[in-house]
Amino acid sequence: MSFSSTPARLTLLALLSATTVYCFYRSRRLKLLELSTNGEPAVSIKRGKLFFVSQTGTSKTLARQLHDLLNSNGLSFELVDLKSYEPEDLAKESLVLIIASTWEDGKPPAGAEFFANWLAESADDFRVGSLLLSKCRFAVFGVGSRGYGDSFNAVARDFSRRLRGLGGNEILPIGEGDVDGGALDGVFEEWSREIVKALKVSGLENGISVEQSFNGGIGDDFYSDEDDDNEDDMESVVVDLEDIAGKAPFRKLGGATAETNGKLSNGPKEMVTPVIRANLEKQGYKILGSHSGVKICRWTKSQLRGRGGCYKHSFYGIESHRCMEATPSLACANKCVFCWRHHTNPVGKSWQWKMDDALEIVNSALDQHKKMIKQMKGVPGVTQERLAEGLSPRHCALSLVGEPIMYPEINTLVDELHTRRISTFLVTNAQFPDKIKMLKPITQLYVSVDAATKESLKAVDRPLFGDFWERFTDSLTALRDKHQRTVYRLTLVKGWNTEELDAYFELFSLGQPDFVEIKGVTYCGSSATSKLTMENVPWHADVKAFSEAIALKSKGEYEVACEHAHSCCVLLAKTDKFKVNGQWFTWIDYEKFHDLVASGKSFDSTDYMAATPLWAVYGAEEGGFDPVQARYRKERNHRPKP
Repeated sequence: MSFSSTPARLTLLALLSATTVYCFYRSRRLKLLELSTNGEPAVSIKRGKLFFVSQTGTSKTLARQLHDLLNSNGLSFELVDLKSYEPEDLAKESLVLIIASTWEDGKPPAGAEFFANWLAESADDFRVGSLLLSKCRFAVFGVGSRGYGDSFNAVARDFSRRLRGLGGNEILPIGEGDVDGGALDGVFEEWSREIVKALKVSGLENGISVEQSFNGGIGDDFYSDEDDDNEDDMESVVVDLEDIAGKAPFRKLGGATAETNGKLSNGPKEMVTPVIRANLEKQGYKILGSHSGVKICRWTKSQLRGRGGCYKHSFYGIESHRCMEATPSLACANKCVFCWRHHTNPVGKSWQWKMDDALEIVNSALDQHKKMIKQMKGVPGVTQERLAEGLSPRHCALSLVGEPIMYPEINTLVDELHTRRISTFLVTNAQFPDKIKMLKPITQLYVSVDAATKESLKAVDRPLFGDFWERFTDSLTALRDKHQRTVYRLTLVKGWNTEELDAYFELFSLGQPDFVEIKGVTYCGSSATSKLTMENVPWHADVKAFSEAIALKSKGEYEVACEHAHSCCVLLAKTDKFKVNGQWFTWIDYEKFHDLVASGKSFDSTDYMAATPLWAVYGAEEGGFDPVQARYRKERNHRPKP
């Protein structure tokens, strides 16, 4: 064959070109076929990122669970706290999973604010473009509370929208978990299974990256010559992640699913889910039915042992060892920063749960309370007489946790207690004014006044309602029409609400309460749900100074009547009602109250008042401690600082 002719030269060039192309592909094929230590073909491994955004630790816990599940399925991911991640590196990622919590006002926890701001700014910046994350596949699971309405899982939804806006490919619809709806674990487990299924269908097991050497897949050249005949079969099972939504079976999570999972098969869902029940029982609660609870108070134990009663004993004559602390509704409409239950109870704006019978709640509460009292038998200081009295409760503090006034049959429950001649002290968080208006006579009705301005109330109470301030002021105003004893309860938190003295006093005119309890916040230990420290706890001297100052502003309408130094608590009382001939009458004639209720006639707070003993009066040397009781002081042997 002569190569001098033009056709011959063209044929030779074609052969050389084909050989060059073949050698190029062959060399890349051999590079991929270098064996790893376990004898399997080695692939350039690029691990995915599993991010978590957490405030209370819930998202972090879920992320760890998913991380373990991924690893057990041969899917390699790096677990990363988003607060320590550089957002600019997101463009280098090929696969991202995010477990994101929503915190106050639909915003992310403080540790994720920088990432969230960067994401928002980048998505809105035309210079960045919509292809920044075009090589990144992602999925997002949100952790929030449905009780906050429109801001439910706002962070996760925003992340999903922003990532898509930057060109990211969402491999699964957003999963939405509700921490207060009782279906969080089930929804997350299902979403996690779908994630694993999606990644496995994409051939991402054993650490194989989404981005491989050829066209984003592993099909064309991941075989030896012996396997060439099987290439068509191999390619048929390889699915690119961009097509996962149409290839892998998936049922949208969150939304209706979360509601369905939280409901009973025959109707409304139960308020107390297994997770909530476990958390509350760990704290010593006895759960009654599906939404109520009872717990023995430390002051009940204290007075059973003859070691003193609570401030209600000093202010109002309650026998602390005969007081039952309970609630017919563990749910609340606030997430207060000083919540002593660390937000382990559910939240909600309205009653949406299965409802238990009021009589059953009262019977169960008394039964469980008596069982806890019996456990005090044999404890040093507990006499047979006091134990017998403790087994016959005469008072019920409907203030254990949650919002008791939310319970639709609250009047029936109160009637049942009064029929048994058990007095009622009910505390409401001032978010349900209509419920206050329809409430039957209570021995003493409290409204929590946690702050004096709209801004500080939002910061301290973290309410669910958008119109929380209007509900708050309407609740205070509703007290004015109540004829029985009414109380404003102020909880002072240093650095949050102690500078609002003038604003507090202005609120007095709305409800014109009989009494104002001013108490220093109780520090309940560290919690991811609260920013409070011991620095926020006022001394009793601070509480006294605040109380005296606000009484002075009233120009004699209110005076400081009582104190309980141990509880850092002071009582203001209306002078024209409860100070008679120079003597205070802040105590309650409980038998007279029950007689008045049974009569069916109208009556007011002065009809069942009783004289306050001198040891409980403000300024007495006893500081509100009943001298009949034996004062017990704990020895505090603090280690010297190193």
